[in-house]
Amino acid sequence: MGWGNMMGGWGNGGYGGGYGMMGIGMHLVLGIGIILLIIYLFRRSSRVHTDTVLGNNRAMDILSERYARGEIDSHEYQSRKQDLESYDIIKGKHL
Repeated sequence: MGWGNMMGGWGNGGYGGGYGMMGIGMHLVLGIGIILLIIYLFRRSSRVHTDTVLGNNRAMDILSERYARGEIDSHEYQSRKQDLESYDIIKGKHL
């Protein structure tokens, strides 16, 4: 009898005849690829959210700088500030 039929007819630990190490390697590469894809997608979605929140704060900073330099008057400053704040409320964000 011997050891040849120990794994139910599948030699080399169940990864197919003669492809044992390549089968293990393919499973390892596939597993690492899936993990890297999940990490990439998670980082991408969090970066988009962060950029959106920071983008509006940057817009408020630019608006304030323009007002401080005298490029826009008080009426225009208040109007644009209100627009930016209402955009935050619509999107569900808080300053």
